[in-house]
Amino acid sequence: MLFDWDGTVVDSAQLGLTAYEKSFAELGIPFDHETYRAVYSPNWLSVYEGLGLPKEQWQRADELWTQHYGEQSVELIKGAGETVAELRQKKYRLGVVSSGNDCRVNREIEELGLAGFFEVVICHEQIRNRKPHPEGLETAMRLMNCSQEESCYIGDTPEDIEMGKRAGLFTVGVRSAYPTNWKLEASSPDIFIQSLSELLDHF
Repeated sequence: MLFDWDGTVVDSAQLGLTAYEKSFAELGIPFDHETYRAVYSPNWLSVYEGLGLPKEQWQRADELWTQHYGEQSVELIKGAGETVAELRQKKYRLGVVSSGNDCRVNREIEELGLAGFFEVVICHEQIRNRKPHPEGLETAMRLMNCSQEESCYIGDTPEDIEMGKRAGLFTVGVRSAYPTNWKLEASSPDIFIQSLSELLDHF
């Protein structure tokens, strides 16, 4: 069972938005919330593009976003810790495939008491192609020596579901607070759930 991280396991939607707001303010670029909701993607480079951030400022925006996100405290989605623990008890093998920064995601896994639960953690540094390209899932399955038929991907954005389908996996869509989540059900995941703890009703 492979999990997206942000919005699926950790409640980071508001933290990410705050980090964007502060970063754009420091760069002197107007931040339009309506545009953000329209262009939001796990691929933050497309968010920068959609919000009109000049390309030469993308690297500085990355640094500022990471700094401002790190100034906040992230929490698990309600029931996520118990769900992950119970899935492990049921002998499911677990992994994370995220668009996030390797250093941040692994730090949060440690801080939130989930160290040792996930066999692999694939972040954007380990892959060349961003979501919805299936490379991240293919890398995780290869490292875990798992086939498509015995794997699934759980995520909260349309890109997560598209990535899962392109990798040939069973997909689970879970409701979150991220801007494009309203499109999730229309992306036709194999299962659509209102909260992560509902996974235990299916697995």
